Amino acid sequence: MPKVFLKTYGCQMNERDSEQVAQMFTERGYTVTPEEKEADVILINTCSVRDQAEQKALGKMGHLGRLQKKRPEIVYGFMGCMAQSRGAELIKTVPHLDLVVGTQKYHRVVDHVESLIKKREESRMDDLRISIVDTEEEEDSQNTIRDHLNKNNKVSEFVSIMQGCNMKCSFCIVPDTRGGERGRPIEQIVEEVKRLVDGGVKEVTLLGQIVNLYGRHEFPAVDGKSPFVQLLEAVHAVEGLQRIRFTSPHPIGYKDDLIEAFTYLPKLVDHVHFPMQSGSDRILKRMRRPYTTARFVEICDKMKAARPGLAISTDIIVGFPGETEEDYAETRRVVEQIQFDNAFVFRYSKRKDTLAAEMDEQLPERVKEERNQDLLGLVNEIAMAKNHAMVGQQVEILCEGPSRNNPDTLSGRTRTNKIVIIEGDADRFTGQLFDVRIEDCTGYTLYGDPVIAD
Repeated sequence: MPKVFLKTYGCQMNERDSEQVAQMFTERGYTVTPEEKEADVILINTCSVRDQAEQKALGKMGHLGRLQKKRPEIVYGFMGCMAQSRGAELIKTVPHLDLVVGTQKYHRVVDHVESLIKKREESRMDDLRISIVDTEEEEDSQNTIRDHLNKNNKVSEFVSIMQGCNMKCSFCIVPDTRGGERGRPIEQIVEEVKRLVDGGVKEVTLLGQIVNLYGRHEFPAVDGKSPFVQLLEAVHAVEGLQRIRFTSPHPIGYKDDLIEAFTYLPKLVDHVHFPMQSGSDRILKRMRRPYTTARFVEICDKMKAARPGLAISTDIIVGFPGETEEDYAETRRVVEQIQFDNAFVFRYSKRKDTLAAEMDEQLPERVKEERNQDLLGLVNEIAMAKNHAMVGQQVEILCEGPSRNNPDTLSGRTRTNKIVIIEGDADRFTGQLFDVRIEDCTGYTLYGDPVIAD
């Protein structure tokens, strides 16, 4: 039975896409393996948001190419955003590469792999490298990411509700690699969630490049509710589903109907990942982010009023072209004001064919790194203080199974998206929602004891 090794870089959408590809391989009789050396097919799903992610993928593919000396029959392929962006250029860059598949063609990967294998078998030239590059747009490709690889009795799953982005932020390559916004029908998404719940899933995370803009071009508002809120209500009605998350929203689409949803949809968890990117209005304008810092803060305040105890995490870019010390100080001030539960802080990275890459006043790496480390220090200080304040509290977790770092312990997630480590019987607790008492905290990790009713 042929074996496939899949390595994924980047966001949750890439993880979800890889899962779809893995499931399609298993349906064709392949085995998905975590062992690189035993694989007959090696695929890397790539990210292009930052140069570092691309370099990691290229480095990994270069390293895996060494296996070809002993096993020349191995099929090597790139998928995802870097594949979409660079296309046939990658075939020239990586000598052993056979396959390049873009972001709208994941459902074609298995067919392409089997076509390559067949062509090799038919060819009499042992040294002939046959390659396939497929990065063309495909209509309705958003509806092809719908199947799940049922492994490890997962209790939380990602559900892709749309593809693409229309926002054109000046620093972002995603609209070029993912295409324009395209939403799946609500009924199709709900059926997928029902299948997951029937398989034991208790929590779903709805995924979209800008998730709260879901369906705005395809579906009408009803009774003042956007298509996204209509979708939340429909998913909320699925019997047996316990929790709903979504990521990532954009301030431009964060209207009052979505804020109001937190007052009457209890399955919505007490956490929102809400990218701010900068606390400086001047930099937001250069980023082509069509909101002000005051508007961002207003939305956060409204969300917290609608759902007391709501945790908010964010994304922030430091060192954007033209960012002065005063601009950076504004970002720092807003972080202190909002008191994010967590923040992912990134140094600005040039991406080809973006407006920001051509801007004047590019900052030196030294300045980017200094601001990155300084802001990370502030974010960690706030987050750790919040976590330490939870010691002694009783909170609900969804137990996801053995901990990554210590399989002798179990890991669960609170409604506010914090990890809690507990001890207990995996068969008894995995997949269950129950209260724990937080007994200790080490940075971002909480430790608790289950509170068991008599």
